[in-house]
Amino acid sequence: MEKYPMTTGSYEKLKKELQWRQHEERPRIIEAIAEARGHGDLSENAEYHAAKEAQSHNEGRIAELEDYVTCAEVIDVSKLTGDKVKFGATVKLIDEDTEEEKTYQIVGEQEAEVKLGKISISSPIARALIGKEKGDSIEVNAPGGSRSYEILSIQFI
Repeated sequence: MEKYPMTTGSYEKLKKELQWRQHEERPRIIEAIAEARGHGDLSENAEYHAAKEAQSHNEGRIAELEDYVTCAEVIDVSKLTGDKVKFGATVKLIDEDTEEEKTYQIVGEQEAEVKLGKISISSPIARALIGKEKGDSIEVNAPGGSRSYEILSIQFI
């Protein structure tokens, strides 16, 4: 059984979504299907087919969430320490070419959101950062070409 590393906050968020889908969304969809059935001929009933599709999507997401929650390896980032980059670290970098500063937190695949500065532990930049220390330089081969960064700081927040 594969374990999914994730932060405490993301674990709680996934559990909350699972509860919502099971206890609020599922009954709402079942009610919509029952109502659509009451409109007669199911072969040309768009409301029925839309509700069945929503049910399929919801049940698929429930199964996915149950898997994530069951196999979660929850890591409380606030209890981590050290000088090296590892899962949960918030790393401040400077692009050695453009002098642009960026800050990323290394998180699990299910919680990655680049726009929020959260990158997956399996992303090229996170893989290059793991095990490095403040002051180290890394080179990342990205789709847009090779980029060089220097690590300015490492925090566990």
